[in-house]
Amino acid sequence: MQDDTGSSYVFIFATVQEASTETASYRFRDELVLSPVKEYSKNSTMLPTILPDSNGALGARDAARHTAGAKRYKYLRRLLRFKQMDFEFALWQMLYLFTSPQRVYRNFHYRKQTKDQWARDDPGFLVLLSIWLCVSTIGFGLVLDMGAVETLKLLLWVVFVDCIGVGLLISTLMWVISNKYLLKHPSKNFDVEWGYAFDVHLNAFYPLLVILHFLQLFFINHIVVINSDWFVGYFVGNTMWLIAIGYYVYITFLGYNALPFLKNTVVLLYPFALLGLIYILSVSLGWNFTKGLCWFYKYRVQ
Repeated sequence: MQDDTGSSYVFIFATVQEASTETASYRFRDELVLSPVKEYSKNSTMLPTILPDSNGALGARDAARHTAGAKRYKYLRRLLRFKQMDFEFALWQMLYLFTSPQRVYRNFHYRKQTKDQWARDDPGFLVLLSIWLCVSTIGFGLVLDMGAVETLKLLLWVVFVDCIGVGLLISTLMWVISNKYLLKHPSKNFDVEWGYAFDVHLNAFYPLLVILHFLQLFFINHIVVINSDWFVGYFVGNTMWLIAIGYYVYITFLGYNALPFLKNTVVLLYPFALLGLIYILSVSLGWNFTKGLCWFYKYRVQ
């Protein structure tokens, strides 16, 4: 009788142990299903290979594939292949840059985990931004009563100087500043990619473009008539400038604050103090930024 009881205990213990082992295996499988980034990181061949005892350094072949030149070549090669661009995802990013820009930069973290780069590898966002820029510039030409030739000149100037030229200048400046002054531990293995700095500029430039180059068109000669010298006009116009540039500063801060190897990124919010001061002075002294922009656009195409 004692032997039967002892064998029963052994049988029950073995059954419970087997069940717990099976449950653990199911949990492991569930984690793989619920965590596609982890599963992709484990099995994907796109991630760089890290050699043992190499202190996190890449292998020679992977290092060649992940150089700045290789990434830039891949990006430019896809620039004219519209079928390979994910325009739906680019539109999603444009929407959330207004409502929740933190979610956009969270996606940059996923790209770093899966493709070992912070910068975009899909030029779809840049293409859509260019289309927005062309449409809004043509709208400016119509509002300011420009001819076809003058509108074309303005379009070329806005695209190649305002967007690309100024964007390259700001991106390079921020790239140098962040790598020289904001790195926690200066190292070749941790630095801000120039392509990422350019993406941060594009992210910050898009809300500014929509506010100043699209929404403002409806107020220049209609509704409030901000292209005038009366108080309500330049108050509304300057407020739109404040919101647009404030968006640019804030989204730029979020972009660099998202990088875990940077420090003291809060300094990128300091321009808000100067921005607020200029806004108060402009409203008090009657400066009309929109009127100055319209005059400048007309002066360019003469």
